[in-house]
Amino acid sequence: MERVFNFSAGPSMLPECVLEKAASQMMNYENSGMSVMEMSHRSPVYEKIITEAESLLRKVMNIPDNYKVLFLQGGASTQFAAVPLNLLVENKTADYILSGQFSSKAYKEAQKYGDVKAAASTKDINFSAVPTKESLQLNPNADYVHMCFNNTIYGTKFYYIPETGEVPLVADMSSCILSEPVDVSKFGLIYAGAQKNMSAAGLTVVIVREDLLGKARPETPTMLDYKTMADNGSMYNTPPTYCIYIAKLVYEWILSLGGLEEMKKRNEKKAALLYDYLDSQDYYVAPVEKASRSMMNVTFVTGDADLDKKFASEAATNGLVNLKGHRSVGGMRASIYNAMPYEGVEKLVSFMKEFAKNNPKK
Repeated sequence: MERVFNFSAGPSMLPECVLEKAASQMMNYENSGMSVMEMSHRSPVYEKIITEAESLLRKVMNIPDNYKVLFLQGGASTQFAAVPLNLLVENKTADYILSGQFSSKAYKEAQKYGDVKAAASTKDINFSAVPTKESLQLNPNADYVHMCFNNTIYGTKFYYIPETGEVPLVADMSSCILSEPVDVSKFGLIYAGAQKNMSAAGLTVVIVREDLLGKARPETPTMLDYKTMADNGSMYNTPPTYCIYIAKLVYEWILSLGGLEEMKKRNEKKAALLYDYLDSQDYYVAPVEKASRSMMNVTFVTGDADLDKKFASEAATNGLVNLKGHRSVGGMRASIYNAMPYEGVEKLVSFMKEFAKNNPKK
């Protein structure tokens, strides 16, 4: 069977050249006589892999020297607890900007540890847009402000960075990291599950400013203490070794293309192709407000649940898989992360036109 175009929200497509290189090194990584999967994380050959991975990520994202890069486990959802355990320590109050399901889950988790407020929410419009700058009600005494930069389920994205003054800004960038340049210095902490734009499932990356380390609450589990992980070079215990290796290959791929400026151009071109089609017809409806549209996750519906189901099924038989929308919102969702080629979006738009032609609405 030929490879399909995988529009999954995650785990998602990886660049074919990355898969090919990993396959060529599967049995014998650089004459070590073993696979990366098999080698000790304490061995010199693996220590070189993780050191290079961090160095490459710093180069790709232009991460300042006063930030630590941590390669962790537990998924981004574990960070919903790790963030307050490490940062909700001085005034024990934090602001959360609610723009979708994952920011809402993070908010609920953080409420276990202190006085956590919703600084803004678009739940009343079914998260079809992100909160505006003007709607943010931020507490200058908060220990941090939390946001989810791109909302996978609803297909929305922030096109501005909230101005939080001296209060550290924390961002979940799981579904948009490495899709475009970002000024890391604007954030106190960035975290991201790697299975969308960076690596295979199992790796979580945390980028944290050094002055925020060493403040963890006494009850913080050792494995969730950022300082412990930073002091041990992400190897307090066995890290997700193979996922870090795959991430290293992805960072190399991005740099070979020209870095994040080039990646942004490619992603904007793909998103424009799909959104321009959606805006040109009335068979499909894109529910997200234009000012909040995600480059990574494009949501749309026919308005008929049976047609939506038929669309996803027929698309799969045409090599366009995982287009079914999240169960909480229905419809369709095309996740067009970095590794999705332009040709995949072209084929999707072509299929959408054909489906609309062959399935007139009642």
